[in-house]
Amino acid sequence: AGKTMLGFAGSPWTVATYMVAGEGSRDQHETRAMAYRDRAGFQAIIDAIVGVTVEYLAGQIMAGAEAVQLFDSWAGSLAPAEFERWVIAPNAAIVSAIRERFPQVPIIGFPKGAGEKLPAYARETGVDALGIDETIDPLWAARELPAGLPVQGNLDPLLLLAGGDELDRQARRVLDAFAD
Repeated sequence: AGKTMLGFAGSPWTVATYMVAGEGSRDQHETRAMAYRDRAGFQAIIDAIVGVTVEYLAGQIMAGAEAVQLFDSWAGSLAPAEFERWVIAPNAAIVSAIRERFPQVPIIGFPKGAGEKLPAYARETGVDALGIDETIDPLWAARELPAGLPVQGNLDPLLLLAGGDELDRQARRVLDAFAD
């Protein structure tokens, strides 16, 4: 008791990259090439992942998860139009399906590496909160993201290992940027 249980799943684009290539890569070239070469086939893969992910997250919620997070570790590898198709649209479908079944459960989206595409992701997926990685300027994010949208992250994970004054400075910088 007194602890929040957070569920999570890989987002369809990221899961698909592992299905197609068997591993992650710096630029996801095999998966990106397939997505361009065989639009219908790749869409079928994404659609299947969406369906399974909804059921997977629903199972976590029924088992006690009080919030769920969609991790898109490889979202940053896509051009804007591809990001819309393979990241935003599938995540929006998952958010919609989970919200329909569990309206009280917060959904966090984390499209790592999305950069300037973050505001569109936040608006179009309908997530309740947004994970932002260490490459995002917190002042930019506070200005560009939807007003009042909760955010998490933004510190370089290596700062946690380094600790000390720099960790304190960077944590304060994030807190100050999102003071409102």
